Amino acid sequence: MPRLSYRRALTRALGDELARDDAVFLLGEDVQVGASLVTTGLAKRFGTERVRDTPLSEQAFTSFATGAALAGLRPVIEFQIPSLLFLVFEQIVNHAHKFPLMTGGQCRVPVTYLVPGSGSRTGWAGQHSDHPYSLFAHVGVVTVVPATPADAYGLLVTAIRHDDPVVVFAPAGAMDVRDDVDDLAPVPLGRGRIHRFGDDVTVVAIGHLVHDALAVAEELADQVSVEVFDPRTLYPFDIDGLTESVARTGRLVVFDDGNRSCGMAAEIIASVVERVRLLAPPRRVTRPDGAVLPFAPALDRAVQPGRDQLATAIHLTVKDGP
Repeated sequence: MPRLSYRRALTRALGDELARDDAVFLLGEDVQVGASLVTTGLAKRFGTERVRDTPLSEQAFTSFATGAALAGLRPVIEFQIPSLLFLVFEQIVNHAHKFPLMTGGQCRVPVTYLVPGSGSRTGWAGQHSDHPYSLFAHVGVVTVVPATPADAYGLLVTAIRHDDPVVVFAPAGAMDVRDDVDDLAPVPLGRGRIHRFGDDVTVVAIGHLVHDALAVAEELADQVSVEVFDPRTLYPFDIDGLTESVARTGRLVVFDDGNRSCGMAAEIIASVVERVRLLAPPRRVTRPDGAVLPFAPALDRAVQPGRDQLATAIHLTVKDGP
């Protein structure tokens, strides 16, 4: 099996879709030189008409992509920094997302918004370290957060082929993950994945935290049987798959690198407790309320959810139950 990195999986997905469909094109800041190391080599392969550098005006080129999609093309926009999505939230949510709905399906807006390096990076501080995926899930934009190279490839391919806007968050913490991959294929939206089966507690881990959850599950294997559930798509969310898991284990912990208040962890817990009678109160391991990541590396790490916090939450959840 060839080993493939998460970053190269994204590059391969972009290249395969550019080759497969002439309507696909890529745009963003410094995509021709591959500043994010995701678009490297694509301009040479496909030309600068289909891999287009843009001015430093996110609102302008995001609106341009909406128009291109309405005209029958399939643009993919790369945002180097996740907080740039705050600048274009209106263009994505109020325009691209709503046009098909407000016209009764008379138009399509197949735009993919790719964020390679979402979340914390080394010393990128408060304005560059957000994970705003819960905002897009809240308003109903298709939102995916792959954890593995195979899912990074498969979900990005599916996003590009989808007829509605899709935001793809590629966490910085996953970009250098490497895995043995023998088959790359599209991954359906709205279908989660169980990475590890267990009997005592279900841990829902989002994005790069899947790998931390698996490490904690292995460390606790002689004490607690932990099931690790990766939703992969946050909207639409695979609530049926998660409900089935929690119905077997009876306990739930959510591991989410987003802010605590109004975050995905709260929504996941609320959705589960509406469907399943738990054996113990659910717990969430997240960033603090209203967290803004500091510049200092030690403080940056202190604000993020970590393995020790997850292990503690698992122990407390198991202890609280019968």
